[in-house]
Amino acid sequence: MPPINYLANLPADLLARAANIRVAVFDVDGTLTDGRLWYGEDGHETKVFHVHDGLGLKRLQANGVQVAIISARISHPVALRAEELDIAHVYQGQKDKRACLLELLDALKLTPEQAAFVGDDLPDLSPMKIAGLAVAVANAHPWIVEQAHWQTQRSGGMGAAREVCDLILTAQGKIAAERERWQ
Repeated sequence: MPPINYLANLPADLLARAANIRVAVFDVDGTLTDGRLWYGEDGHETKVFHVHDGLGLKRLQANGVQVAIISARISHPVALRAEELDIAHVYQGQKDKRACLLELLDALKLTPEQAAFVGDDLPDLSPMKIAGLAVAVANAHPWIVEQAHWQTQRSGGMGAAREVCDLILTAQGKIAAERERWQ
C-alpha cells in the first residue's frame, strides 16, 4: 500500500501559518528520535536519527529557513548530529523551553508567528502555545495534539521532521523547485 500524501488537501490557514515560518524549532527525544533512550555497558548514550529528517532539515536551511533544537536533556549525540547538519542554534538542558524559544526569537529578531515548534510531550506544550505553527508528531501525547495546528502522519524519529520541512517548503512555494532539483 503506498504512503498517504501528507501534503494533499492542506487547509489554507495551515499553509498561511507555514508560509510565515523563518525558524523551525524541534524537540529531540520523541520528535527527532523515537523517544527511546539507549545506554551501552559503559553508560554512554546512543540515539538513532532518521536520514530523511536530516535531509529535510538541510533542505529547509538551504531555502532560507533556520533550524533550531531545544531539548530538556543534554546529549552528546545530539550535538554531533546538529553539527553534521550545520544546525547553529542548539539548546540542550532547557527546562523552560518557552523561555528558550523567546530568547532565540529575540536573538534572531523574529516574532513568535515566524516560528514553528515541533514536539511530542508535555515539556513542549508551553513553546507550542506561542509558536505561529505548532506541530505534533503522530505519536505525541494527546495534550500536545490538542495544542497543535497540524499533526504529522509519521512518528517521531521515523520521518516526522521531514513532513514538517516539506509542509513549510510547500507553503512557501519552494517544493516544486526542490523536486526539480532532484530529478
